[in-house]
Amino acid sequence: MSETPRTGATLVQRTIGRIERSIESGEWAVGDRIPAEGQLVEAFGVGRNTVREAVRALCHTGLLEARRGDGTYVRAASDLNAALRRRLRRAELKHVLQVRLALEREAAPAAAVHRGEDDLARILSALLARRRADEGNDPAAFVDRDLEFHRAVVAASGNPLMTDLYESITASVRDSIASLLPSWAPELPGACAHDDLAEAIARRDPEAATKAAWAHTETVEAAMARMAEQAEQAEQAEQAESGEE
Repeated sequence: MSETPRTGATLVQRTIGRIERSIESGEWAVGDRIPAEGQLVEAFGVGRNTVREAVRALCHTGLLEARRGDGTYVRAASDLNAALRRRLRRAELKHVLQVRLALEREAAPAAAVHRGEDDLARILSALLARRRADEGNDPAAFVDRDLEFHRAVVAASGNPLMTDLYESITASVRDSIASLLPSWAPELPGACAHDDLAEAIARRDPEAATKAAWAHTETVEAAMARMAEQAEQAEQAEQAESGEE
């Protein structure tokens, strides 16, 4: 049965609310294409113009993304997710890394305390897949598996707000992992931190998990320093070449 609110603005707002609830409930997951306009008209009992205005407004906020000739897709799971995505587009790599590492350090000991058997299975599965991607010299797969490992650890923390925050920045976390990958090396401090962290979580040892998380921070910071050094060397070489010309 269709609703008949007093004003068109209220009708659009209610339609926006129904779309948001479909996304937040998980009925429409991030990456899913939402039903076609005609289906939404029928499901919500409103006119096409109302649906178009509601979808346009949610595309503007970043919750939805319209793809020409392909439909409209869910881009973020919540208003918070969408707002963070907009802010992260303007963030520097070092700032993204600071937030990422802070969340991961807090999640590590909590995961050791609160993880369930399903959580541990997901962590160990991601760790194994990460190792296989590394041994197979597959950088793209390694980045995805490394991200999945950290997502699994954060999810095991038992803190839904922390999990939501981390999920909101996963695209930027993936970019940060990919950016640092060329500067990472096995001899860097804390290079085995992922194995140590998984083992600590399996043993339910929050102190060891904290130690492993900080070792991972050292790895990332060392990779950042190496990347900065390589960039400086490349710039100096370019300037020297320009001077010779």
